Amino acid sequence: MSILSKHLVVGVDDDYGVRESVKNLVASAGYTPKVFSSGEEFLQAGILATTSCLISDLRMPGMDGIELQRRVRLRRPDLPVIFISAQYDEKSRQRALEGGAICFLCKPFDVLQLLETIYKAVMTGE
Repeated sequence: MSILSKHLVVGVDDDYGVRESVKNLVASAGYTPKVFSSGEEFLQAGILATTSCLISDLRMPGMDGIELQRRVRLRRPDLPVIFISAQYDEKSRQRALEGGAICFLCKPFDVLQLLETIYKAVMTGE
């Protein structure tokens, strides 16, 4: 059992293909992955307290990534949040970073950069 496997890395994205890619990438790096199709689904799952890192899409139906980050920060201000988005605009990027996100990546994202960011996030939080 890898030391990384104790870290639950959650992906939230309304796109099934992106969710599966994130889940497979996170698992291949040794972390424990869990993915959700919406912010609401993630918050209702009851795993916020055990989540080590959150990877979220920016634009999703219902609750968007910025609102998800805001709600997460109320209960887990220390939780590292990484944004991935196909719709890049500087205003949204700034809002995400000002809200406490540790990284904002554009789809298609650089796999190594995402893995490095996850690693730094979970190791800093130990």
